[in-house]
Amino acid sequence: MRVYLDNAATTAVDPEVFEAMKPYFLENYGNPSSIHTHGRQAKAAVERSRRQIADYLNAAPSEIFFTSGGTEADNTALRCSIETNNIRHALTSRIEHHAVLHTLESLEKAGKIELTFVDLDEKGHVDMSHLQSWLKDHPNSIVSLMHANNEIGNLNNIEKIGEWCQEYGSVFHSDTVQAVGHYAHDLQKLHVHCIVGAAHKFHGPKGTGFLYLKNDHIIEPFIQGGGQERNMRGGTENVAGIVGLAKSFELAYEKMDEHKRHIESLKKRMIERLKDQIPNVAFNGDSANLERSLYTVLNVCLPPSEENEMLLFSLDINKVSASGGSACSSGSNVGSHVLAALDRDPNRGAIRFSFSKFNTADEIDFAVDRLKEIVSETQMA
Repeated sequence: MRVYLDNAATTAVDPEVFEAMKPYFLENYGNPSSIHTHGRQAKAAVERSRRQIADYLNAAPSEIFFTSGGTEADNTALRCSIETNNIRHALTSRIEHHAVLHTLESLEKAGKIELTFVDLDEKGHVDMSHLQSWLKDHPNSIVSLMHANNEIGNLNNIEKIGEWCQEYGSVFHSDTVQAVGHYAHDLQKLHVHCIVGAAHKFHGPKGTGFLYLKNDHIIEPFIQGGGQERNMRGGTENVAGIVGLAKSFELAYEKMDEHKRHIESLKKRMIERLKDQIPNVAFNGDSANLERSLYTVLNVCLPPSEENEMLLFSLDINKVSASGGSACSSGSNVGSHVLAALDRDPNRGAIRFSFSKFNTADEIDFAVDRLKEIVSETQMA
């Protein structure tokens, strides 16, 4: 048995998604910008996909723009919102994905914005009183706070954040990459200007994502060079990827409650077994709080040991794939800016396990048993 528990990094493509994509590699391979039959067939597929995604989000098709993934979508939303609307103040948190942090930090370095980091509590949750007081003092600003943290799973109250941003006249961007496909987003009710999604986080293909851009929030394009995406994103559309994105969206939304029950049961099982099998185990952030964290992520804090830097490699040797944090960063927990921001004990090991609809209870038991053996060996060393 080899167990894959790194679904926050990427998920397996659902076979139904793969089958939906195949015709657009082999048969309907036209360029959507071409006016002949092959091109019109491809264009129709792109627009069907756009309408389908918009329907699930309760948005207008004109508010959905296809991108290469979440990172491009975040860059587009932040850079273009700031530059087009002459925004001078931005607020985010120190535990955002680097697609947000590095983008805002580069804009600050270039002298385009003044960047503020919202206070966090000891679990990594946003200090809402600090956020509200900052908004009062900074009209025409931009707030970028993710829905669900990719490393520790903490959930932000984006409904309340959105209400406050609307009240105080600020733009609200939320990196929803880890939440889209796992939670429903009603964009007629949610006061947000931009959210993003990446197909490979919910069993679609890599290299395809989207940006939701509220109709009354005007920005200039990020990628120039063509009239695609209604002049908002130059470059030939990834038709097969877009079709796969829409199909994975459909499957995620149609069985969202079923998937949540199954995955949440796996997370509960791992929490209980870890507590039973490994002395002094703890959990980073609020990832063990099922009410306040992403049900697909569990960040485990292990007892101190000089061997902890080898945990991920030892797990891999024992046929368990997991991570120490974001797959976009180092393969070791040492490089996790999220855990560093929580001021956790650096001598304790950290492993992020993340689950999908394809995981089983037997796989959870296998992973816990292997981890118990590894920890026991390190304690004896």
